[in-house]
Amino acid sequence: MADNLKLLLVDDNPMVLAMLQQALSSLARVTTATDAADALLKAVDDVPDLLVCDYRMPGMDGRQLVEKLKSRPATANFSTVLMANKADIAERLSPQDAADDYLEKPFFLKDATRRIKRLIDRIALEKMAKTAPSDGVVRGNLSQMNVIDLMQSLEMGRKSCQLSLSNEGDKCEVFFVEGQVKHATYGSLVGDEAVFKVLRWTGGNFQLNFEGKTDQETTKLNTQGLLMEGLRLLDESSREGGGEPEPAPAETAPAPVAAAAPSAPVRRKKDEEEDVLLDG
Repeated sequence: MADNLKLLLVDDNPMVLAMLQQALSSLARVTTATDAADALLKAVDDVPDLLVCDYRMPGMDGRQLVEKLKSRPATANFSTVLMANKADIAERLSPQDAADDYLEKPFFLKDATRRIKRLIDRIALEKMAKTAPSDGVVRGNLSQMNVIDLMQSLEMGRKSCQLSLSNEGDKCEVFFVEGQVKHATYGSLVGDEAVFKVLRWTGGNFQLNFEGKTDQETTKLNTQGLLMEGLRLLDESSREGGGEPEPAPAETAPAPVAAAAPSAPVRRKKDEEEDVLLDG
């Protein structure tokens, strides 16, 4: 659990509040509130890193809560996820509301958890960068944030940097520009194939150098496309017996997923398991 990351969860529906709290408690230090007035007091007392809030609540609604907190310099610096139905998102809410993401109700608990986790990972990465040593290099362990989570966080935060990965003597270098992978090397492999090789890593270490740059462009897919194709290859390899997946040739690889929103989560097979639909 990210003990240094504070999440304030607000919903007037006790069931939704309890289930989200249980799902998110392993990702951050969760505080709950059943209405906006209570949330306002708790946020002033202990400013959250992330506010996950229902839009429609008795009295002060979620948007009004965000506006009040953002208007105060002492409580203005936090990220927001608003939960609302489709009509409210389309007709009453807009990018000007400064929410980093919207959860359309009703939603499945796993989908909501996965999307909120992406934002938590991005916030955690930014906090790590702020507390980096004097050399400006962020260091971490892949058991805390694996390669897929790292790449999604860098994409979502539109970061430009050099990501260095090491695992049992193997090394990989991945260069990002505005959140998009432009160049990667892994031994003799370069580009897309180098990225596919390390997506399975959940152990080892990583370093982020935000001064690291390259003039080379060896990848064919955008970051989202690399993750989707890499996971497809891993699933294919798993079904065929667990061997190393063979990367698809460049000319047959799928086109970049331009239509997908940057915050769209990469789906895994386990997402097909039974899930809980939340509303209200």
